[in-house]
Amino acid sequence: MCVPWLLWASLALAQAQQIAAIASAHPLATQAGETILQRGGNAFDAAVAVAAALAVVEPYSSGLGGGGFFLLHRAADNRQVMVDARETAPAGVKREHYLDASGNPVRGATMLGGTASGIPGTPAGLVHVAQRYGTLPLAETLAPAIALARDGFAVDGRYARIAKIREGVLRKMPEASRIFLADGQALTPGYLLKQPELAQTLTRLANEGTAGFYGGSVARALVDTVNAAGGAWQLSDLERYRVIEREPMRVNYRGATITTAALPSAGGIALTQAFGMLEHVKLAGVSDAESAHTIAEVLRRVFRDRIVLGDTDHVKVPVTALTEKAYIKQLVNGISATRATASDSLSVPVPEKAESYNTTHFSVIDGAGNRVGATITVNWIFGSGLVAKGTGVLLNNEMDDFTLRADVPNSYRLRGSEANAIAPGKRPLSSMTPTFVEDERGVLILGAPGGSRIISMVLLGVLEHLRTPEVDLQRLVAMPRYHHQFWPDRIEVEPEGFGTPWRAALQSKGHVIQQGTRKWGNMQAVFKSRKTGIAEAASDPRGSDVAWY
Repeated sequence: MCVPWLLWASLALAQAQQIAAIASAHPLATQAGETILQRGGNAFDAAVAVAAALAVVEPYSSGLGGGGFFLLHRAADNRQVMVDARETAPAGVKREHYLDASGNPVRGATMLGGTASGIPGTPAGLVHVAQRYGTLPLAETLAPAIALARDGFAVDGRYARIAKIREGVLRKMPEASRIFLADGQALTPGYLLKQPELAQTLTRLANEGTAGFYGGSVARALVDTVNAAGGAWQLSDLERYRVIEREPMRVNYRGATITTAALPSAGGIALTQAFGMLEHVKLAGVSDAESAHTIAEVLRRVFRDRIVLGDTDHVKVPVTALTEKAYIKQLVNGISATRATASDSLSVPVPEKAESYNTTHFSVIDGAGNRVGATITVNWIFGSGLVAKGTGVLLNNEMDDFTLRADVPNSYRLRGSEANAIAPGKRPLSSMTPTFVEDERGVLILGAPGGSRIISMVLLGVLEHLRTPEVDLQRLVAMPRYHHQFWPDRIEVEPEGFGTPWRAALQSKGHVIQQGTRKWGNMQAVFKSRKTGIAEAASDPRGSDVAWY
């Protein structure tokens, strides 16, 4: 059981300095960030170090071949920004890569091999955050990750379990099998995993910036590997990749200001709608059966509206109409206190005022009050399974987050519309939702992996945080979870989290309850007190028993 070590690593910095804190999904990544803070770096420098270290020690969740969102707060001028390092579709993408002549999905096209991978954004995100907001040279902030890749790290039980799940896929991929398996078998705890090629790629990134990844030999290896596996990448796809700074979404809820991700994350609009609806109701407690009914109905509606969302750089999305108070009041008025709404009875909205494991999360706050909440991913565990030869870079399978057809859900059972259809240069819709919560007590940073469940986890976490006067981060990250996403029409619950009376109360209102076989999520949270300046961190105990869907 690795939980005590994980929690110790997450809390070590807070206990030592009491003014800074880091929570990440792996103790070695937390240690990397702590090292950078001790060398005089700020939260942004530490975030780069943590993200890069996670790319080495958690290849099943994140890496240089993936993408994500960095939510930043700079204390000096109170600047808040979302750094969008989401993957993009290659320019050569074609419909026949994913749909056959009859319009049916091509099996595995969005999940495995060259057609599954989008152009990575994480390397550009690391460089952007380091150069624009950090204080230390990139070579220094990437040094801990380079050492971990070069010298190796001992595989833990979590790595071994997750690799076992994906063992069959990795075995079919020569480079992935060579690096992540031993004689075709998942690595066992204690195995020293060295990744010298990845160390070299990280070194190029440290020395050359984006040119070290998006140009030269690394770029050529990426293109050759993807295209040999059926993809359609071009060197120009990599050369043209840019991160985008976006204005975060903000919503006020009962005295708290919540800052969260903007499109192409669906999380910001979802939370804006959810908290807007919940302003009109009284919740007894987040896990109370009556409150769970209301929250499930709220989630049903925000996930219904998620269907019309997409990349605003490519399609028109009715953001204002979907977040107007009048529209949100209309949504909450449709919720019955006694009966569940059938999802099939809710039509997809066409607002009148339309405008012309997959994943990992970490949270950082430093002594000056700079803060970062970042959620990064390769999508499915170990992504597409492709490793670009000679680079150590495991590529994502983010093309699965696009919508192939309105009636065809993705691997997370999420449905979409033409707004999220695959198109060259487009960024797929995401559920990643790094979030800040500020009230009179201080500031909370939280987020989690978990595909479509990220939004419900963050919503429940924020509600639990605001429910009681005292701050209890461990209770926050450990609380039992439930989820509704419009379709399938059911409330999903973690095993052992809710008793028979709770389930019976919801079933009496017409809800279908489905219990999962594993717990989900791996929430990472930090909090800094406004009164004392003391910072603390907490890591989800599920880190050793996380569900992978």
